[in-house]
Amino acid sequence: MPAVTPDRIVIATRESALALWQAEHIRARLVAAHPGLTVELLGMTTEGDRKLGSSLAKIGGKGLFVKELEDALLQGRADIAVHSMKDVPVNLPPGFTIAAIGEREDPRDAFVSNRHRGLGELAPGAVVGTSSLRRESQIRARHPQLRIESLRGNVQTRLRKLDEGQYDAVILAAAGLKRLGLEARIAGFLTPEESIPAVGQGAIGIESRVDRDDLLPLLAILNDTDTAWCVRAERAMSRSLGGSCTVPLGGFATIAGGRASMRAFVASPDGSRMVRADNTAAHTPDGAESLGQEIADRLAAGGAREILRALEGVA
Repeated sequence: MPAVTPDRIVIATRESALALWQAEHIRARLVAAHPGLTVELLGMTTEGDRKLGSSLAKIGGKGLFVKELEDALLQGRADIAVHSMKDVPVNLPPGFTIAAIGEREDPRDAFVSNRHRGLGELAPGAVVGTSSLRRESQIRARHPQLRIESLRGNVQTRLRKLDEGQYDAVILAAAGLKRLGLEARIAGFLTPEESIPAVGQGAIGIESRVDRDDLLPLLAILNDTDTAWCVRAERAMSRSLGGSCTVPLGGFATIAGGRASMRAFVASPDGSRMVRADNTAAHTPDGAESLGQEIADRLAAGGAREILRALEGVA
């Protein structure tokens, strides 16, 4: 017997300004597409939000931003959870699935500074703030003369620390700044060649329990096929290599003209060792995981697993 489509959905979301923007965006799309549907938000504070003074790599990784939301799904207090896909671990707990992935916003890293237009303009010893080992390793490899300092907090907190003079520049996700109406703060962009984005960067994911087939007719309109394909490829690469926020790793896939392309890297945190790989393949509906695995294999052949083994136990 077909499941009855619900007339009310509760969205679990973190309470940061960016997370709430994303949840409100999903709510508005659902309400517009399904007249009569009631959509409510359940704001939550996660372990990752409560420990903003510590490095993610030291306190357990990005999964700390999703566990409480998943608990709300398990307990029936919420029907779906809205995430930035770059924050979602590549291995979901049993019983959960990513039911839809929305169209990707700008996936690039943004250079934010009140006095400079790019990393190349910074004087030796200038302080650059980032919370990401992925960004840190790539900046250190290209600009070893700069000082990289840890930067945690929500977007507004990071910008305030820059404005207070604690940093000469900070690196943030362009997607988050644009979604919050802060695009004017962007002094420049790091191209994907300069700074390979995080897996899933710029994409919004909708998580649900695997047994909630009743939600699928409502959520289908949220899924962007090309974005979902690319994110699947990126996550397959990261999953194969055991990627996490304790590993400087990035992956970025695109689709154009019937072809899918992907580039990725693995590095040591100081950028002294880095392995890159890229490949292009025919874009087929079921080829995402194959492309991701091919990239992972190329990285492994180049020495990525040796880098990863050296990082085991280092956090």
